Amino acid sequence: MTQTPFPTPVLTRRHALTLLAVGASGVMMPRLAYADTSALIPGADVCALTPEVTEGPYYLDTGMIRSDITEGKPGLALSLRLQVVDAACQPIEGARVDLWHCDAQGVYSSFGGDSGQTSAEGETFLRGTQMADAQGLVQFQTIYPGWYRGRTTHMHFKVWLDETQVLTGQIFFPDALSQYLYENVEPYQRDATRDTYNGNDGIAQQATRASYAALTEGAETYLAQMIIGVDPMAVSSAGMGGGARPGERPDGPPPGGMGPDGMGSSGTAGSPYLPGDA
Repeated sequence: MTQTPFPTPVLTRRHALTLLAVGASGVMMPRLAYADTSALIPGADVCALTPEVTEGPYYLDTGMIRSDITEGKPGLALSLRLQVVDAACQPIEGARVDLWHCDAQGVYSSFGGDSGQTSAEGETFLRGTQMADAQGLVQFQTIYPGWYRGRTTHMHFKVWLDETQVLTGQIFFPDALSQYLYENVEPYQRDATRDTYNGNDGIAQQATRASYAALTEGAETYLAQMIIGVDPMAVSSAGMGGGARPGERPDGPPPGGMGPDGMGSSGTAGSPYLPGDA
């Protein structure tokens, strides 16, 4: 049974921004953006470790250290700020953060899309790497992600420390805002019907509210912010070194309602700490 992401038939973009990820389990509040490293924030979970979830089949180590990853892709401009901290709320300087996500039509660079579109092998749009500064901060200039069947709106990330992949995760967005954009903004519009929302996406539920971005609207762009809490001694067990081959996209969601990203991948060795280094 397809669920409705929000109750009202008419929704403005500004109203959508006031609504957060509404699903079967109720309202999911985003994790507070930016840890206060001088003192813990009362009542906040900013120092909790971010749950690890599947890498999915679309990870590529592009070797591209860059902040702007759009490569001219159409869509609503989005500035994504992430802060990498440990469980004591201390920022982790020098952490490598890899980010990747689909375009407005649900297509990943180097992989195909739901609508039959194909991204040529070697394309690198909406993929990149940043190294955290002294405050543990990285920032990417990108676009609001689209959707594809079997998955709710999301982005992927990896965090590396000292050549060790310590966390693989995903970032989620307010359902109401996503639905408004998909219905009203040209680059996102399509004939297909969105089938998965935050409340019925198993990966989003596994990720918990700690993986929901806080969204604000600026004059010319959206700002999404999230804290990534990592254990510096951990070793990621999600999809290390695996994934589909460029140009191939797994077909259809597996049992249980999870989309292609729930399929996971296998492997024994992670990518090098610095992109492009063997």
